[in-house]
Amino acid sequence: MSKFAELGQLFMVGIPGAYLDESTLRLIGELGINNFIIFKRNVDNPEQLKDLCAEVKEACKRAGLPQPLIAIDQEGGTVARLPAPFTQFADARQLAGAADPVAALADYAATCARELAQAGINMNLAPVLDVCPAGHGFFMEKRSLGADPQLVGKLGSQVIRSLQAGRVAACGKHFPGLGAAKLDPHLHLPVVARALAEMREIDLVPFQQAIAADVAAIMTSHTIYEHLDATTPATLSRHILTDLLRSELGFDGLVITDDLEMGAIEKERTVAAAGVQAFAAGADMILICHGHEKVRQAYDSLMAAISAGKFTLPRCGKSLARVEAVRRRFA
Repeated sequence: MSKFAELGQLFMVGIPGAYLDESTLRLIGELGINNFIIFKRNVDNPEQLKDLCAEVKEACKRAGLPQPLIAIDQEGGTVARLPAPFTQFADARQLAGAADPVAALADYAATCARELAQAGINMNLAPVLDVCPAGHGFFMEKRSLGADPQLVGKLGSQVIRSLQAGRVAACGKHFPGLGAAKLDPHLHLPVVARALAEMREIDLVPFQQAIAADVAAIMTSHTIYEHLDATTPATLSRHILTDLLRSELGFDGLVITDDLEMGAIEKERTVAAAGVQAFAAGADMILICHGHEKVRQAYDSLMAAISAGKFTLPRCGKSLARVEAVRRRFA
C-alpha cells in the first residue's frame, strides 16, 4: 500500500456544504485526497469561503499532504458559482460579442483571478474552448466564445494568460470539443457526428492555441465522437486522450475528467469503473463532485487496478508529476 500512498492526489472531490465536514476530513486523512472543487453550496459570502479554503489547506497540511488544488467553475453567466458581492459577469458569448472582446475577456479573467486568489482558490475550470454556432440548438451556445475557431482560440488564450498571470491555473474544456453537441452530458450521452477533417479545422484549433498559451490543464468531454472513437466517450477513450491529445497535439499538462457522476457516464457504468477506464485512457485526475461513497469506491478500484499490475508505477508517477507541476505553479 505504501507504494501508492500518493494515489489520493489524483482525485478532485466536492465538499458537501459551507464548512469543512467530517466526511471530507476523513477523505483527507484516510485516502490522502487533496484536490477540491467549490460549488454554490459551499459559498455563503467572501469571508466564509476564504475560511473554508483556509481550513481545507490546514487540514491537508496536518495530514502531511502537499498544498491542495482548489478549483471552481467560474465561467460567468449561466455557469458561475460565486454570488454577489463577487463580480457578476455575462456569458462568454456576450463577452465575446463586446465592441472590444479582447479587453472584455481580459477584464473578466483578471478580475476573476484576483477574486479567486483572495478567496484561496487556485484553479478555474475555464475557459470553454468549444466552437459553437448560434441558433442551431446546440447545448454549449451561451457558454462558447463563438463559431469561429481562430477567434475562440485567440479569446480563450487571452483568458488563459490573464488567469495564470493572476496565479490561478486555467483549464480549457471540453476536449476534443463539445460545440456540436445537442444533448447535455449532465443528463445524457451526446454523440457528435462531425467528420474528422472538420474536427481538425474547427474543434481542435482552440485547444492547439491553448496548449501554445501554456494552459495548465485540459478537461475531457463526456461525448462520443463518431469519427474519432465510435464506441467510447472521450473521457474514457485512449485514442482521444493519449493518441490525439498527448501524442498528436503534444499536450503534456494535467488532463482532468469532467465530473464522473454526470448522466453521460453514470447511466452506462459505475463511477468507480469509469475512474479506472479514464485513467487507462490517459486522464491524470479523476473528478467526482458529489458522493463521497463513490469517491471511496473509485479510489479502491483504482488502487486494485494498480495492485493487479494494470498500471505501472511510472505511469502513476507521470500523473502525479503533472499534478505536482500545477501545484508548484499555482498552489
